[in-house]
Amino acid sequence: MTDKDESLLRNRSGIARSRGSGEQLESLELEVAIARNVRDLRTHRGLSIAELSAEIGISKAMLSKIENAQTSCSLGTLAALARGLDVPVTSLLRGADTERPASYVKANRGTKIVRNGSQAGHEYQLLGTLRGEHKRLECLLVTLTEKSESYPLFQHPGTEFIYMLEGKMDYGHGRSTYRLGAGDSLQFDGEGVHGPVNLVQVPIRFLSVIAFPDAAV
Repeated sequence: MTDKDESLLRNRSGIARSRGSGEQLESLELEVAIARNVRDLRTHRGLSIAELSAEIGISKAMLSKIENAQTSCSLGTLAALARGLDVPVTSLLRGADTERPASYVKANRGTKIVRNGSQAGHEYQLLGTLRGEHKRLECLLVTLTEKSESYPLFQHPGTEFIYMLEGKMDYGHGRSTYRLGAGDSLQFDGEGVHGPVNLVQVPIRFLSVIAFPDAAV
């Protein structure tokens, strides 16, 4: 493994930070928790990075690094942040010691489930589902064969992401139709009527990832 192959830690802001070989996972989790809490509290209070940094006496660059989990906070900085945000220091550490859930499924071990498209010969394997603080994420492996039928009548709350693994199909969403082949992807609002309108080349396999909103959890 080369230096460029080091594992990455990704936080909610989408910033990836290289993990040093001697760095402890616990310290990284603490940095991510502080980053999330500081950013959430600052935005909740309607403060910009410039405003908060000026109030507590640190640079905008330093505050930005803290909010992106790219640096460790000293006790003095933590205390200053807590004063500036008018919260106890413990509020900035919330979630650091929480065990985060994960869903692991071995190859070909996904649970077969029944959906609306099952009646049209669509096969669904559930690859995992997680309930987060506000949303439910559901991951499916969908297989269409020569026995399957087109079924452009799906509707559900939330956002769906499709990634094509094999085959070719025309996929409709609302008034638009997209030709999807291996490697193509499509993300769309699930409230719009959607589904495969033409099975061009079977077998077709694609990943479907759906993020359901609060009301659907």
